[in-house]
Amino acid sequence: MDISGNTVFIPGATSGIGLALALALRERGNTVIVGGRRTELLDKIAAEHPGVETVRIDTADAESVQAAAKDVLARFPSVNVLITMAGVMRIEDWHRPETFLRSAENIVTTNVLGPIRLIAAFVEHLQTRPDATIMTVSSGLAFAPLKVTPSYNASKAAMHMLSESLRLQLADTSVRVVELEPPSVRTDLLPGQADNDHAMPLDEYVAEVVEIIETQPDVREIQVERVKFLRHAEARGDYDQVVAVLNATDPHGD
Repeated sequence: MDISGNTVFIPGATSGIGLALALALRERGNTVIVGGRRTELLDKIAAEHPGVETVRIDTADAESVQAAAKDVLARFPSVNVLITMAGVMRIEDWHRPETFLRSAENIVTTNVLGPIRLIAAFVEHLQTRPDATIMTVSSGLAFAPLKVTPSYNASKAAMHMLSESLRLQLADTSVRVVELEPPSVRTDLLPGQADNDHAMPLDEYVAEVVEIIETQPDVREIQVERVKFLRHAEARGDYDQVVAVLNATDPHGD
């Protein structure tokens, strides 16, 4: 993925990593379209950041994805980068189904079916572009689990393997598949996360991501230094220790 000259659609980018990355990419000469469910947030972004385009989309709703894709492709036929940013994370207790089932279903719908629906809506168009990218979003928790977020961990592990598989299938096309693997970042993904001293500051995270894209245009997995502790635990042979440290330092745990 080149750092500039793209037309980028980022659904799920009205806050957090998505919005910060959208603004950083805009600053580097890309046309950026931000997608989200809440029109008031989209209007606020458009007013505060002239030049950033917006479209309403709910990736948990299949019809909304289709409508938004039609809108984006009609208004921005040059779109060549899709970043499947939309996601949810919740603390769950799996001792009884009434404490986790509805949450788990929502997380899988948003974090797994949402990206699948987005890719289905854009993949044919992207193959017509001479240089295109699908950027999926997994997590360091795809590789080392946080005890209190089972469904989120599983959804991100699914996104990792989907990314690996799509990269193989689309190798005969102009579409690259890049996987963004965030560590814990100071956002509002979970209550209190924005004030978590163990999480990476948002601006530092996005700056490192942009540097990786800029200096490693052929990168397949965007791993900032902070996430490598989790990402490579099994390969290093210290998986059990990493999981123990991760959960011992989590402010959302017991």
